[in-house]
Amino acid sequence: MTMLPDANLAQLTQSNSVRFAIIANQAFSVLNFRGPMIKALVKKGVVVYAFASDYDDGTRAAVQKIGAIPVDYSLSRTGMNPLRDVSDLIKLAIRLRRLKIDISFAYFIKPVIYGTLAAFVARVQKRYVMIEGAGYAFTENGSTGSLKRQLLRMTAKNLYRIALSKAQSIFLLNPDDLKMFVDEQMAPAHKIHLLNGIGLDLDHFQIVAPVTQRPCFILVARLLREKGIFDFVAAARIVKRAHPSVRFLLLGDVDQNPGSISESQASAWVEEGLLEWPGHVSDVRPWIAQASVFVLPSYREGLPRSTQEAMALGRPVITTNAPGCRETVRHGDNGFLVPLRDPTALAEAMLKFIDSPALIEKMGAKSRQIAEEKYNVHQINSVILSAMEL
Repeated sequence: MTMLPDANLAQLTQSNSVRFAIIANQAFSVLNFRGPMIKALVKKGVVVYAFASDYDDGTRAAVQKIGAIPVDYSLSRTGMNPLRDVSDLIKLAIRLRRLKIDISFAYFIKPVIYGTLAAFVARVQKRYVMIEGAGYAFTENGSTGSLKRQLLRMTAKNLYRIALSKAQSIFLLNPDDLKMFVDEQMAPAHKIHLLNGIGLDLDHFQIVAPVTQRPCFILVARLLREKGIFDFVAAARIVKRAHPSVRFLLLGDVDQNPGSISESQASAWVEEGLLEWPGHVSDVRPWIAQASVFVLPSYREGLPRSTQEAMALGRPVITTNAPGCRETVRHGDNGFLVPLRDPTALAEAMLKFIDSPALIEKMGAKSRQIAEEKYNVHQINSVILSAMEL
């Protein structure tokens, strides 16, 4: 599909319209995470340009269908190549300037840093960011930490500090991240707004019947070591020794991130009979519907969307007592909190549901109640747009 030049894109809108740029690195996330926001903005008469670096014909058409104008741009999702990143920043700044953008909203780490700096260079009047998780550099993986990782963390801190100084407001998802960004002097406290996650369309994610016969535990995440994948597998081994028929589902794909697990490793677990691995799926709902309990043994999160989805579908949650994770569970109410990197404790929490299957329905109903109280995307978007004076 041929893309229109920037001049033609700019002419598509009336000169008095507010021009809003969403800067992401994945078209899929624009649709899944920002769809309701785009619709709310378009309803207000705002012209929305959705920047992503991996559009195809399908995602481009889907973004247009919800009222936004898709814009391709270049930005690597991972890695630190200063020459390429600076080149991409300059090109993005030129595009933002040509499109006469009034407001920018960036999310994910590299768009937050380089997208915000590009918006500043392009003289975009108002610049906002959402940090959904501090990222690989700030997540402990249980190792002593290599020099490379320490340098990466120092670089990320400095880049955050520079970029966030150019933002009017910063949206964070948990109090641990707020404390870290303020204590490490990456962002001033007065700029930060704390949200209850990015939110869900609760009409789309509706509660489904509990699964109490032949329990099934599901983990939905990118296949990163920091998501606790190895802990999930180790816990599965423990549980299967006593209950061989229990199912374990692992949803998610390998990743470009340095902490990614290999495809051959995931396939080996399948061959061993420990778990089922469908890979990445476009719709998690039918898979979570097969499960009894949602599990996320992650070492650090913003406020995980996957857990919110499982809670909305009425699933209890087992997760770690880690930043971003602990905000989703009221221990003993809608699930259990377990220590980080502790497969034995994780298995013990799973066994509670196997031994007392009535907990699956009871705690699952509580999860749905919490989701309705905290994770309504329309309420969260209202907070965001109010902070933007929209």
